[in-house]
Amino acid sequence: MISRLLFFVLIGLSAVGAPPVRRSVQSPDGRTTLTVEVTDRIRFSVARSGRPLLNPSAVSMTLGDGRRLGFQPTVRRSGLRQVRDSILAPVAIKRRVVHDHYNELTLDFRGDFSLIFRAYDDGIAYRFRTSLPDSITIRSEEARFEPAGDPQIYYPAVAPRPDADRFHTSFEEPYQVRPLSQMPDTALCFTPVLAARSDSLRIVVTESDLEDYPGMFLSREGSALKGVFAPFPLAERMTQGEFPQAVVTQRAGFIARTVGRRVFPWRVLLIGTDRALPASDLVYRLGAPNRLTDVSWIRPGLCTDEWITNINLFNVPFRAGINTATYKFYIDFAKRFGFDRILLDAGWSDYLDLFKITPGLDIDELARYAKAQGISLSMWTLASTLDRQLEPALRQFQRWGVDFIMTDFMDRDDQKTVNFYHRIAQATARARIMIMYHGAFKPAGFERTYPHAITREAVLGSEYNIWSGKATPEHDLLLPFIRMTAGPLDYEPGLLSNATKEQFRPIAGQVMSQGTRCHQLAMFLVYDSPLPIFSGNPSQALLEPRFMEFLGDFPTTYDETRVPDARLGDYILTARRKGRDWYVAGMTDWTARDLTLRLDFLSEGTYEATLCADGPNADRNPVDYQFATRAVSRTDTLPVHLAPGGGFVVRLRRK
Repeated sequence: MISRLLFFVLIGLSAVGAPPVRRSVQSPDGRTTLTVEVTDRIRFSVARSGRPLLNPSAVSMTLGDGRRLGFQPTVRRSGLRQVRDSILAPVAIKRRVVHDHYNELTLDFRGDFSLIFRAYDDGIAYRFRTSLPDSITIRSEEARFEPAGDPQIYYPAVAPRPDADRFHTSFEEPYQVRPLSQMPDTALCFTPVLAARSDSLRIVVTESDLEDYPGMFLSREGSALKGVFAPFPLAERMTQGEFPQAVVTQRAGFIARTVGRRVFPWRVLLIGTDRALPASDLVYRLGAPNRLTDVSWIRPGLCTDEWITNINLFNVPFRAGINTATYKFYIDFAKRFGFDRILLDAGWSDYLDLFKITPGLDIDELARYAKAQGISLSMWTLASTLDRQLEPALRQFQRWGVDFIMTDFMDRDDQKTVNFYHRIAQATARARIMIMYHGAFKPAGFERTYPHAITREAVLGSEYNIWSGKATPEHDLLLPFIRMTAGPLDYEPGLLSNATKEQFRPIAGQVMSQGTRCHQLAMFLVYDSPLPIFSGNPSQALLEPRFMEFLGDFPTTYDETRVPDARLGDYILTARRKGRDWYVAGMTDWTARDLTLRLDFLSEGTYEATLCADGPNADRNPVDYQFATRAVSRTDTLPVHLAPGGGFVVRLRRK
């Protein structure tokens, strides 16, 4: 990291009489102004180019002993600084060099606490800092966000569970859209949540650097969104059924017990247009810096998975299932099409014992075969089992050459669960094994702190095609603007049976997607994920080698990302550069579109453009696609027709 501190000013303020204090800080481009007013309370507001975005919104924290940080506050001093940093990302999700430019205002208060406010070109953030002795209890935190006007709110509401309280969720729900004034005040929403203004500016409310503290939900209170935090769990029980997990049966009257000298999570407002939000890495910049001293072993790349298709292979000379022959077939498939690893999903072992291997599966033999082919093995785990068998399980994985594991079914983000994520990340880092969390909350900058936490679920993705119609193209076209702002996501695209809205049926074992084949293909490039998982059926894939070779050529990390054109919920064009080559993908909702891709982002010279796009009959048979190749330069444009629920990918290779 290269850092240059431009200035820092301290202004002494009299504590006598606690006079009102007003301080402002602007973004580096001067367009966004964050203003803090300290009277009987602490409130902040935000304006963009003189237009109010956020009305004065209260900030406070109540401790277990009754102290209320933010009530009748007295400012002791304030400081202002400008920072122009560059972060060299160990895993280049959107870009290799991440520019971290901001102006920061710090207010120190009597009572040994501070508030830190930052203004960026693409948003604002604030956090508490305490300098209190020993440990403290946080009874509650007040985080209010009162948007100006009555914007449309895009929010995922927690669905009630019959066996647990409202703070249990898989963080996988469709987005609902209502004006803020009409949003039910009973809805509990997990973040990110997006507010869409009538002037085309968007505000995404989320958080970053979540550690030793519960995650932030949101609910409506009057004309504001307010933070809601899961109380600390005092007692738990294990559920019954196929995938047992711990659910809370008793919660405390506080949200966290933690150390007294610390910083708390950032409360974040991303601000931008439809083109800006999918390209933003603000949440990453706000994450705690990388804690790994060696990242050379972290190896992103393409992976296969068999769970969504239920290993329903055909044209194979063996009985498909959880057995050695099947996974050798997957290894051969990965080798042929340039994939880096295969995932052994749920079922390779007893869910409650990672050392009780499913009969018919010889993992030692599989590990030997995979190593000979240059393919890595990856393993699914149940979170409660991994936690109980952690160290011996990691040693077993190392012996098998496993370099990536998934752990699943946490379905909470209270303080205890958040700490579980950090504990598992630390253990897997010591073992040099990458980790992905399913049944999980959003990344919230975690991937900066632990670069081997390579991607995360927290998204309604491909698996929902097994049992529902929720994974629609409309849903897919909201994710880049909302969920993806919080970090990489594991959607698991690549289904090769594709259907129109009328044709679609959720059929286990014969899983299809809504929208076209090229819509599925485009997700590999539109969605941030350094380790995307192909969920299609390899038996189908083998019948279309050119398509799979094209997919297998995709990078999964990038030197640069741009969004040439986008409209929330409707369509998106994403351009990513790897070395001298560019990869551009587009997706649309159920509306067919004719888009024009301007190539002015290219360098001088000639490129070979290989386009895979919806075929002429994709509106009736979404499997239809076609390839085309031509020479182009930066002065050219590429017209592309997208069928309903369609997509395209163009690879631009420098000649």
